[in-house]
Amino acid sequence: MPINQTDIDAVETWLRQLHDGLTKSLTSLDGGTGFIADSWDRPAGGGGESRVMEGGQLFEKAGINFSLVHGERLPPSATASRPKLAGRAFRAMGVSMVLHPTNPYVPTTHGNWRFFVAESPGEAPVWWFGGGFDLTPYYGFREDAVHWHRTARSACQPFGPDVYPRFKRWCDDYFFLKHRDEPRGIGGLFYDDLSEWGFEKCFDFSRSAADHFLPAYIPIVERRRHTPFGDRERAFQAYRRGRYVEFNLVYDRGTLFGLQSGGRTESILMSLPPVVHWRYDWQPTPGTPEHNLYTEFLTAREWVGTST
Repeated sequence: MPINQTDIDAVETWLRQLHDGLTKSLTSLDGGTGFIADSWDRPAGGGGESRVMEGGQLFEKAGINFSLVHGERLPPSATASRPKLAGRAFRAMGVSMVLHPTNPYVPTTHGNWRFFVAESPGEAPVWWFGGGFDLTPYYGFREDAVHWHRTARSACQPFGPDVYPRFKRWCDDYFFLKHRDEPRGIGGLFYDDLSEWGFEKCFDFSRSAADHFLPAYIPIVERRRHTPFGDRERAFQAYRRGRYVEFNLVYDRGTLFGLQSGGRTESILMSLPPVVHWRYDWQPTPGTPEHNLYTEFLTAREWVGTST
């Protein structure tokens, strides 16, 4: 189904509002001085605004980006699954967010909502939505995992009974470190190349996914943010953050798209945590909470029917 400039403008307006709304809500959740805003221009076309918080009361580092870029040729990361689009001009816009709390009992989380248009003279524009949200705990709690996935399911329910299982499974498959043979976290929702339902329904779904992020995350934060922790927990958090870095630099399509399209490096790598450690061939001791993360949470499983 073709789209017009009014449709594209409506997505841009929503994404800008989402950027502002998340900034306001997360500033309040943190309770500190908030984000600094950094506007930037992309020499090849477009630009954006990065909002970054470092040393907050809750977040050790947090970032929320808005970008709207265009170019003459889609980079390889955007055409890997759609090679027929290679060589087309493009417009891409989106909001990307990564939150790294200081307290190891509060999970890291990531959210992204994006829209692409690929254009070629004499042909109808090809468009698609992508995005989702996922959770990366360092210490696992069943009630948190169940709440997270039930809220993700709620975002999907108006769009059909098969949507949550499909996008939940896609998230499990996508946020997986093949070289480690382990998932990055407990997943959530992931979707890409979404156009099959028509513009209005796809747009409605992206809005629903975004609207359910804060209700999924804030109750977990409030349950865990005051949990006492020490050097042991911080060391494990830094070790597990290494997996986050590995995924983002090796596999993440958004990172690859930004780098391949000549994006702003500081904004692209905003997602990386401020403190991270690698330890050679380290293994958690059986019976510890750290070992429990691996055996009970870093495994693809169904959470919505699980008792808390």
